[in-house]
Amino acid sequence: MITIQSKLIFDSSEDKQTVFDLMRRWSDCMRYAYKRLLEGHKRNELKKQLQGIFNLNSRYVDDAIMKANSVLKSCKERGENPRKVIFGGRELFEKLQKRHINGRAYRKLQCEWQEKRKGNLYSRGDKNKKGNLNTRIEIDGSLTKLRINVGERDYVYATIQPGWKVKGGTYTDRNMLLQAISTSGEPYSVELKLKNGAVYAYFTVEEVFPKPKITRANGVIGIDTNAYPRQVAWAVTDENGQLLSYGEIPMPELESGSSSKREYHRWQYAQMIVAIAKEKQKAIVIEKLDIQDRGRRGDFSGRKSRRIRHYFGYRSLLEKVRLLAKREGVEVIEVDPAYTSVIGMLKYAPQFMVSKDVAAAYVIARRGLDLKEKVPHNYMELLSRLDANSLEELKEHVKKTVKNPNVRKKQLREIDWAIKILQSSGSEPGRLSEPLDGTSEDGRRKDTCNLWRVLRAAVVTPLSPDRVLRDMSVLKSLLVSGQVGRPRFGASSCFLGQGLKASQIPPAGAGKS
Repeated sequence: MITIQSKLIFDSSEDKQTVFDLMRRWSDCMRYAYKRLLEGHKRNELKKQLQGIFNLNSRYVDDAIMKANSVLKSCKERGENPRKVIFGGRELFEKLQKRHINGRAYRKLQCEWQEKRKGNLYSRGDKNKKGNLNTRIEIDGSLTKLRINVGERDYVYATIQPGWKVKGGTYTDRNMLLQAISTSGEPYSVELKLKNGAVYAYFTVEEVFPKPKITRANGVIGIDTNAYPRQVAWAVTDENGQLLSYGEIPMPELESGSSSKREYHRWQYAQMIVAIAKEKQKAIVIEKLDIQDRGRRGDFSGRKSRRIRHYFGYRSLLEKVRLLAKREGVEVIEVDPAYTSVIGMLKYAPQFMVSKDVAAAYVIARRGLDLKEKVPHNYMELLSRLDANSLEELKEHVKKTVKNPNVRKKQLREIDWAIKILQSSGSEPGRLSEPLDGTSEDGRRKDTCNLWRVLRAAVVTPLSPDRVLRDMSVLKSLLVSGQVGRPRFGASSCFLGQGLKASQIPPAGAGKS
């Protein structure tokens, strides 16, 4: 969907007041319909009744009932009490109830709440009517106007303020877009909102995308977003999942600046990613957009972590990548990002001597090809000899040495989780040979069978208990030869498994020139 926002300019104050009255009646109709829907009334019986009460035509009333029903469904989906909905905003309403606010500040809040409560109008598009019957875009010479139906064969015309909008990272004439929409014959919806005494119109039209020409049949490019460091890692594979090339795109502009500036740069970076996919002729694999929080990383937790993720806006970036890719005919595949970073750092980062972010992008790409990740043989040998006692000793060492409370809490949580898995399996040799690709036999992920986090706690935490280990080259000897050594902090016993004797693993970054 494409939404274009514009400010409306009326020829006279009388026309403006007429539209204000229409918006007030429509808002009242929507709230009245909401109450009736709560009582169990049906749409068909409400439609005729509301036309007479609020003096609105059938289309306006039908749209009001539809909006009221969407609010009701949304409340039920979120598990909220639909009878406690406050139209106009609960936050503003609660501020108005505070006794210490009075005078000009109170009147300002009251005006804002009343505008949100009573200053709304929504009109759906209709393909049979070639656009929108109640609120239609019309071209008047060099001006673009909105014709608003305020009564039977009674219309008010408002000029759409000329301006520009960002579309795909470039500035486009807003009126040219609206004129193209009006002449296309496609249905478009119009929503009017009252803000600070002015009326703003939001035009929404469904975008028609071309059929994808670049598909996963030729391979994919996996995308992994990282709020710290601010960058996007990408990995290109062939149709069989073999790694062909990789890279990273730094994004320093997303560290600070105004929201509009960061939004512009997100469009630019999204175009760079799609350009790589077109050049390589590969489909794009991204993480699912319904992931709300990627969790804490190292010592970047709490307020600092929230600020970093806020400025980065990875959801917004991925949405732009998906939109631009569809416009260019590039197939977009969404996958579950669970454990991609853990699998990448343990399996592919030391194998290909790449960063953990590139390795995670490679895992995402392979998931887009429906490939399963199996645990390497040497890791299986390690897990078969691992017991809970060695992890308990590691847990005590973390408590004593890690000073940052957020990092310590995270590390202890990971170790406790690993201990719980080991104890549930009885800590007997051979008991940890269950499927380690995160799936059960019926294809559903089972946390009790997913031991990648056990490997992370047993292998990575001893090497770097107080910070995020980003250079995974130190694991290459373990992955290739099966050598397992003592952690670099020199504990008296081996935390990677009792009875394992081999050369000591060097500290992180020791093998990097």
